[in-house]
Amino acid sequence: MRSFPPDLARMQQEWSATYRELAERPGRTELRRRLYRLSAEVFFHASWQERRPAPVAWWELRGLGRRSDGAGS
Repeated sequence: MRSFPPDLARMQQEWSATYRELAERPGRTELRRRLYRLSAEVFFHASWQERRPAPVAWWELRGLGRRSDGAGS
């Protein structure tokens, strides 16, 4: 697995946790806003600016967020 910048990994972990929380408590505006903000921060992260990530990089990053939250891989 490739390594990701710590702040990008942290944002993805927070995204995964927020997504699960929103699934448990649908309709929460503050959770939707946080998810939208985190999505933009992950997508436009500085490490992606020179070259957009391949689909496998997105898959690995998402997996990192799922594993770190104890939700399985």
